Amino acid sequence: MSSNNGNKIKARLTDPPETVRVRVKRRERPDAPQYVETFEIPYRRNLNVISVLMEIRKNPVKADGTETTPPVWDMNCLEQVCGICTMVINGRVRQSCSALIDDILLEAGGNEVVLEPMTKFPNVRDLKVDRSPMFDHLKKVHAWVELDGYHDLGPGPHTPQETQQERYAYSRCMTCGCCLEACPQYHDDNYIGPQAIAQVRLFNMHPTGKMNRDERLDAMMDDDGIANCGNSQNCVQVCPMNIPLTRAIYETNREVTVHGLFGWLRK
Repeated sequence: MSSNNGNKIKARLTDPPETVRVRVKRRERPDAPQYVETFEIPYRRNLNVISVLMEIRKNPVKADGTETTPPVWDMNCLEQVCGICTMVINGRVRQSCSALIDDILLEAGGNEVVLEPMTKFPNVRDLKVDRSPMFDHLKKVHAWVELDGYHDLGPGPHTPQETQQERYAYSRCMTCGCCLEACPQYHDDNYIGPQAIAQVRLFNMHPTGKMNRDERLDAMMDDDGIANCGNSQNCVQVCPMNIPLTRAIYETNREVTVHGLFGWLRK
């Protein structure tokens, strides 16, 4: 880092703004046009985006002094676990509960924060979107393990430590949608996306989940399947849980190729 950039960041930290200007992209209902409203709130240290929205909700008055309705958004755990508060913040998709205003202003070099809904899902109202397509993808790839009753099944099969570690990484997915928002191939139902592919990898590695392996790989061979991945690798860059999505795509793609060539021998 150059000395000039270092001085600029240092000055920014020691000279915080008096107010934060928040531009919110809004929509009254799914079939209504989008518009932008600007709010201004007093700056405080350690605010996150959720805190800012709650301040606006308490007193929904725009920066020009006119009253409006409180912005609508989704939130739940506030601990970057549920994934429901995902939105586009200053052009970057992320979790609004863990997005700190201080960091955002440092990145922007000003006092303005722009909040927009994700664009890859139906916009319900303001910052709220319908993420049900992601869950439909999970149903399509049979992203669960079948259980035969609730009786004692005894100890499970031995799993190597390396396999356990890889499976754990995939199991941390919170279905937030960041990877799909960043993926240039994911639009108009033409690509199932890295989120579902990683879950295919997770459950195909499971000793019991392997029972439905062929069903998952068949789903990956559909018109919206893994072949439509353009290898942009945007997904792995924005994933808040650092899931190795590119590894999942590579390993699953190899498995799909073998299944397409020799899967008929298993039937």
